[in-house]
Amino acid sequence: MGDDIFESISQGIDGTYDEENRRIKEIANEFQKLCRLHEAQLRDGKENVNSYEIEQRVAESYAKSVGMWIPMGNIFELGVPGPSGNENDTYVSPSSVFKVNNLLNSKSISNLLDKILLHNTLFPNTKYRLHGFAGYDGRSVLPVLEQARICNAQPATQIMIDTYMSALGFAKLEKIGNYSNNMYEVWDILPRNVLIDSEGDIYVIDAEIKKL
Repeated sequence: MGDDIFESISQGIDGTYDEENRRIKEIANEFQKLCRLHEAQLRDGKENVNSYEIEQRVAESYAKSVGMWIPMGNIFELGVPGPSGNENDTYVSPSSVFKVNNLLNSKSISNLLDKILLHNTLFPNTKYRLHGFAGYDGRSVLPVLEQARICNAQPATQIMIDTYMSALGFAKLEKIGNYSNNMYEVWDILPRNVLIDSEGDIYVIDAEIKKL
């Protein structure tokens, strides 16, 4: 992705930060409740229960019911295709970067929603918004995440990243790009996932996070 692919965003936190986190929490809670109900119904009917398949079908039904369903044939309406990574295909619009997540790292939609909330807590200047769910009817469902674009930026060096993470209260671990404090461990904080803009602001655009 070129240096001009992102648009500069503020380091500050406004009301939309808390509002979006509340929205994601509400979606996660409703989603988990629907999964439990669906699983119970299948068990009562003596059907085999596959938790991944339950999540997929519940996600499709939920997304369609609340207007968050994106037919895969319409995916290019999100923006211009960008580079693909290990778990995301990206689509770039004038104001946003959309990431269609294949759940390869998260393993489940519930885990991904938890990860989004952790990312938004630690790195609010690159907060995620849950845009919707993409897929073909009755097949795999892929969450679609949205981040604001950042332009006039380039990959930060590892020394810059180490300094930034230290300022956030994280200590370096033995493996490069891995950090922890008394509450979280984060990894994959490498130049491919961290940008620095022309004003010297650092943006962690992707990370793996777990709560200790």
